[in-house]
Amino acid sequence: MKAGELCNREVVTATRETTIPEAARLMRDHHVGSLVIVESREGCMEPVGIITDRDLVIEVIAEDIDLDTVTVGDVMSYALLKISEQESVFDTAQRMRARGVRRVPVISETGKLIGILALDDMLELLSEELSLLAKLTSRESEQEQKKRAPTRPQSPE
Repeated sequence: MKAGELCNREVVTATRETTIPEAARLMRDHHVGSLVIVESREGCMEPVGIITDRDLVIEVIAEDIDLDTVTVGDVMSYALLKISEQESVFDTAQRMRARGVRRVPVISETGKLIGILALDDMLELLSEELSLLAKLTSRESEQEQKKRAPTRPQSPE
């Protein structure tokens, strides 16, 4: 399966100028743990960073920084791993593991943001696949028992 098929296409975004309280409200209102930071380039929104709820807690709140003195651009992760919508989910998982990230923006060939793929999405897909395999095993046993004829007549009791 390709990343573009599995990703969530409803991405909550912000800009570098977004305030920390605004970012927190966006996360709360949309029930998400991260925002993809975007910039408009040649008419399309391109991802340039990401900020997570953990970033807000560790980088701002725990450091007791005045919320009016920083923006998302001051706190976001710039070393952003982006993946092509054509990349396989397996390859994406390997790249995510190597970089130690749980979420990645998915981009088109032109660099336009089209979705976000999270570890949770991959785990859900994997659990569905494993469930299907488990059902196959039990179904195989049922079919075998139906096909098998008794080898000797059963005696009445």
